[in-house]
Amino acid sequence: MKKTTTIIFDLGGVLVDWSPEYVYLKEFRGNREKMDWFLNNICAWEWNENQDAGYPLTKATEERIAMFPEYKELIEMYYGRWEEMLGYTHEDTLAILKKVVDDPNYRVYALTNWSGETWPKAIAKFPWLQWFEGIVVSGDEGMRKPFPEIYELILSRYDIDREEAVFIDDSLKNIHGCEAVGIKGIHFTDATSLAKQLQELGVSL
Repeated sequence: MKKTTTIIFDLGGVLVDWSPEYVYLKEFRGNREKMDWFLNNICAWEWNENQDAGYPLTKATEERIAMFPEYKELIEMYYGRWEEMLGYTHEDTLAILKKVVDDPNYRVYALTNWSGETWPKAIAKFPWLQWFEGIVVSGDEGMRKPFPEIYELILSRYDIDREEAVFIDDSLKNIHGCEAVGIKGIHFTDATSLAKQLQELGVSL
C-alpha cells in the first residue's frame, strides 16, 4: 500500500454544521414530527441535492411552490433563510485539518456537495476554507457525489495519485463512491475516530 500523501475532506457534517432544523424547528414551534414530515416530503433531501449539482435555486423554489402551493412561505424559507441553517465549525475536526495543513508532507483538498449560489456565504463565514490547496464545489461543476465523475475531476484537476489519497465524508454513500474509483475512504463519525483511522494510514497527527 502506498503511503498517504493527499487528504481530501468533505465539509458539511465533517467540518461544518449545517441543518434546516435551525430555521424550521422554530417555524413549526418546536413540533419535530411536523418539521420532519415537511423536510421528508416537501423540501426533501433529494430535492436539495439537485441544487447541489447546480440546479438554479430560484427555479427549484418556484417549481416546488407550483407542486405544493399551500406551503409557499415555508418553501421560500429554504433558500431565502439558508444562511441561518449554516451553523458552527466542528472545532475538533478543524484541529485535525490544521495539523495536516501545517505538515509539508501532505496536500489537503476539499470536495463538497454544495450549491454554487450559496457557496460565497460559506467562504465569507469560514476563513479556514482558505487553508485548502483547492476545493471542488459540486454546484459549480454540475456534478455531485457519489457519482464517479466528480472524484475523477478532483484527481485530474490537482494531479492527485488516487492510491496515495484518502477521502473523508460523513455519508457512507459518498465513501462507497470514492472507493469505487480507487480512493481510500474514511466514513466520518467523530474527530477521535477520524484521528485514529488517519494514523492507521500512516498520517502523522
